[in-house]
Amino acid sequence: MNTFSKQYETAKNNSKEFMKNGQISAYFNALLEMNKYKRLMIAVVAN
Repeated sequence: MNTFSKQYETAKNNSKEFMKNGQISAYFNALLEMNKYKRLMIAVVAN
């Protein structure tokens, strides 16, 4: 769980940087990565 939250936070920070730099495709990929880790965290908590 702890590693998922760290990876989520790094993806979140990356997405902010990509948006500032105007890298739209990289921004969307970072958002997808954030969504993946959020779902994994929810699955871990549910079990």
